Amino acid sequence: MQDKCSFCGRTRNEVNLLIAGTDGFICDDCATQAYDIVQEEMRGKSNLNLDNLEVKKPIEIKSFLDQYVIGQNEAKKHLAVAVYNHYKRLIHKPGNDDVEIEKSNIVMVGRTGTGKTLLARTIAKMLHVPFTIVDATVLTEAGYVGEDIESILTRLLQAADYDVEAAEKGIVFIDELDKIARKGDNPSITRDVSGEGVQQGLLKLLEGSIVNVPPQGGRKHPDQKMIPVNTKNILFICGGAFDGIEKKIAARMNSMVVGFHASQAIEKIDRENFLQYIAPQDLKSFGLIPEIIGRLPVLTYLEPLDRQALRNILTEPKNAIIRQYIKLFELDNITLKFDEEVYEYIVDKAIEFKLGARGLRSICEAIMTDLMFEVPSQDKKEITVTKAYAEEKLSHVHTQKLRA
Repeated sequence: MQDKCSFCGRTRNEVNLLIAGTDGFICDDCATQAYDIVQEEMRGKSNLNLDNLEVKKPIEIKSFLDQYVIGQNEAKKHLAVAVYNHYKRLIHKPGNDDVEIEKSNIVMVGRTGTGKTLLARTIAKMLHVPFTIVDATVLTEAGYVGEDIESILTRLLQAADYDVEAAEKGIVFIDELDKIARKGDNPSITRDVSGEGVQQGLLKLLEGSIVNVPPQGGRKHPDQKMIPVNTKNILFICGGAFDGIEKKIAARMNSMVVGFHASQAIEKIDRENFLQYIAPQDLKSFGLIPEIIGRLPVLTYLEPLDRQALRNILTEPKNAIIRQYIKLFELDNITLKFDEEVYEYIVDKAIEFKLGARGLRSICEAIMTDLMFEVPSQDKKEITVTKAYAEEKLSHVHTQKLRA
């Protein structure tokens, strides 16, 4: 008697693959259908169990961030408190006092290379809720080339494996928020479709409303069935470099410094770090509309990285750049060492190029590329990178390449 599938009855000759079990067989088609049915059933059951959710306290969240991100204590505190409060809102069941806890969306302002996106990626490692990072630069108004605003929630749905209930309790990090600033106050015949238009579209997401989300993205699949998502419990964290906002802060502070004590007030201002004085009105003068500023009530900043911070970033975090190179060579059974003065030289160059922590990686790559190319084919078991070697390798690299 010929073997056949216990589900559909087809014989071995009629199917591509017949998998044997203890008391029967299953063909590849039935196995695929069974997998699809299980996935469909699982989507209907939220994987986010709020009753057994272990919520870390703000100090514990900050301690976790400290392992990967150097400095930026102010931003870490705001982020830790926001995430902790977000979990408390999810667990909180309204009582008789009718107190409704509103979410506190955050906006982080900091120069390029100070760690905004790194903070978001790091905190995603410890979260028990769906988390996604989206880039505001690709967003445009509906009907124009680019991604619709609703694509933000499409990404969150994908992170939640299309579990709507779990996605409605997730966290979204919107990067490059400054790139959707209003281009100017003057009315024009051309629409600002990637600036103010996007800000207007974000309002309904940030404040909390039911949004119809295309599960496969925007206009590429016009016949797809929309999924309604309530954004009331979704926490939005925004980040941006806001390049040039220091001038607006300085102008505001200088205009405020008047009267008999003007000279004393000027002396107290730290002119090396104007971002610490940032206020909502500075975001407005930069080009964010008042409505969106009101829906991002928590405003924090990232410190510019000083010499010591850059030096620590090279070696201290769990994912430090130098540690990564040592691990790469270790996989080839090669011991990699660096002279102490090499670190100082790399930091000097990073400060010169003004690229923050991102510049450290570019400089290290320029120094290490030849070693990573040649050494795996050699019999060396130990390599030491000296300052002279680093200077020689950087001298052959066009400085514009590192600045880019």
